[in-house]
Amino acid sequence: MTIRVRSLTDKQERYAAISALSDLRIRIFRGWPYLYDGTAEYEAAYLAEFISEPNAVLVVATDDDVIVGAATASPMVGQKPEFQLPLRVYGLDVEQIFYFGESVLLPEYQGQGLGHQFFDAREAAARAAGATQASFCAVVRPDDHPMRPQAPRDLAPFWRSRGYAPVDGLTAMLEWQDLGAADESAHPMQFWMRDL
Repeated sequence: MTIRVRSLTDKQERYAAISALSDLRIRIFRGWPYLYDGTAEYEAAYLAEFISEPNAVLVVATDDDVIVGAATASPMVGQKPEFQLPLRVYGLDVEQIFYFGESVLLPEYQGQGLGHQFFDAREAAARAAGATQASFCAVVRPDDHPMRPQAPRDLAPFWRSRGYAPVDGLTAMLEWQDLGAADESAHPMQFWMRDL
């Protein structure tokens, strides 16, 4: 196993990675707690839009040139209104915030420090872009959800070890189609933040 973590800075290289990244996102987000029933077409369009933003960051982990994990980030001012509005209403300056889109990693590569490398790269890019805060959202699911695993993996201790904390009363709503559902539905997303 030869694992390498690097930021893709070349535009052509980023767009060439979209298919593999789409597959990875669909595979990981089908699991708890997202339970996301995504399509390759939607994912490709989402990723193309995300990585086209000025100062956007795309970090990948590869094993012998196969993408096994990825993380994205970009200035909050380039994000969709449903992410910006709660921050504005809360009184935060979106011009100073960098948004961390996702951090996805195949299970067999977890526990090897790659998540820390993803955060290190994104935080460095946020500082370089002049951001003073970093933020991400995590889906909130009820404890009695019928698809909740017996012992779900709790990422909160890892996030807290990186200096992030949930911001009381600061949530966004994002729509997607759950596994087994006929239509999209709204999901509460808790903001986590830290100063840089």
